[in-house]
Amino acid sequence: MDKSQLLSEVRSDELPTKSGIDQLDNLRFKDFLQEVYGIAYPESDADRLRLLRNMNLATDVGNLNLAGVLMFTRRPEWIRPQFVVKAIWYPGDEIHVQQYLDTEDFAGPLSKIFDDALAFIMRSLHKVQAGRNVNAPGTPEIPKNVFEELLVNALVHRDYLVSAPVRLFIFDNRIEIISPGHLPNNLTVEKIVAGNANIRNPILVSYVAKGLLPYHGLGSGIRRVLDQWPDIEFIDDREGALFTVKVYRKSLEELAEGYGDAGSGKIVPGGV
Repeated sequence: MDKSQLLSEVRSDELPTKSGIDQLDNLRFKDFLQEVYGIAYPESDADRLRLLRNMNLATDVGNLNLAGVLMFTRRPEWIRPQFVVKAIWYPGDEIHVQQYLDTEDFAGPLSKIFDDALAFIMRSLHKVQAGRNVNAPGTPEIPKNVFEELLVNALVHRDYLVSAPVRLFIFDNRIEIISPGHLPNNLTVEKIVAGNANIRNPILVSYVAKGLLPYHGLGSGIRRVLDQWPDIEFIDDREGALFTVKVYRKSLEELAEGYGDAGSGKIVPGGV
């Protein structure tokens, strides 16, 4: 078996790390065990390690694997500093070397990264009052569910063999989510749009399905996203080992026209 074939057989979320079970976020893991399985948190190290092995979160030598680190340690970025989300909100439609409206790096367990990255996107979106009371929260210009699905995909299906962060770019005319790693195996953009899927990180997927992140079924997410917001472009860069999603936005004028009177103050710009 050559190197490329060997790498194709490696499940990156199964990779061993140097992190012992003492790095667990005990409260987070305890809550998960109670909520999902209805079992008590093991008191002894031996029982805890045995459970982690049975849950496919630890190796035979007693260390956490990558899935265990990403989901249940206190500070995964101390162990794998590259597996974070780097977000930048730019003015205009292009990347600027020095100008930006907001920037932040999101680290921590996957669920925290997801929550923080989603909040960053949502506060950048324009809000539509659409006839509601001016004190009522506006409706986001793009449905929140669209970004929930896309962020889950970026965190769970990215290639963790590539030592790079997920990048999140906010522009006036679009929002980009760039994941390390092209689509696995024989998947193409056409196939994922049609509802096909190929699991790259099966342990992560299995825990997402247990409620760790919002999850609505393997293979159906992209179709569901496009039903809610069709103006999305998917780019599978196999040479550059990147997968990019571009969610195109409407201008303030287009949003105002869609809701009637452009001068009624119904559109609240993002960040306000």
